[in-house]
Amino acid sequence: MTRGAARSAEGSCLIEFGDTRILCACSVEQGVPGWRKGSGQGWITAEYSMLPRATRTRTPRERSQVGGRTQEIQRLIGRSIRAMLDDFAFGEFTLKVDCDALEADGGTRTAAITGACVAVVDAFDWMVRTGRLAATPVRRRVAAVSVGVVGGEPRLDLDYDEDVVAEVDMNVVMTSEGRFIEVQGTGEHGSFDRHQLDALLGLAETGIRELLLHQAAALA
Repeated sequence: MTRGAARSAEGSCLIEFGDTRILCACSVEQGVPGWRKGSGQGWITAEYSMLPRATRTRTPRERSQVGGRTQEIQRLIGRSIRAMLDDFAFGEFTLKVDCDALEADGGTRTAAITGACVAVVDAFDWMVRTGRLAATPVRRRVAAVSVGVVGGEPRLDLDYDEDVVAEVDMNVVMTSEGRFIEVQGTGEHGSFDRHQLDALLGLAETGIRELLLHQAAALA
């Protein structure tokens, strides 16, 4: 996790999970969406994209319309980073987190969430330093990781080659308090039982605890 990777952003982090590299940049803007105006409350949202050659073969840019997969990932990142706060009483500011996949080798959404957390912490700290806030509203950090079953074996942080053959694929998002934000699990090539589910959640929790330590070290 490299803080300040985008020098012009109020908060940023370049995060690398093996060969997956995501640049997360958080911008602070005056104002909120129309449905939020006059409330005195702020908002946090996220956008996600993948560079054309982040993948093994070129992926066309989504210029005219954002695809369904991209929308799903953006919503997941947004939900996850909003869970860092207890409320949005930080004035009518919008924090926009742009997560751009520079290289994709599996786990881009989980890496984006983990890196976005660092960028959001720094953006709120910037607001405090510049007198826009008296104190940061961040109450906890969040991190995410993928787990799955490959060849009958539970595995942590699947790369692309593992992901395409996984019998079970799961993304897990947790807080630094040890609570779950989201669990997305799918039997890709079959089904899974409660014992496997518990094993995967335990493996994910172990991985997320390690990621939270990396976040703490990056932010120290």
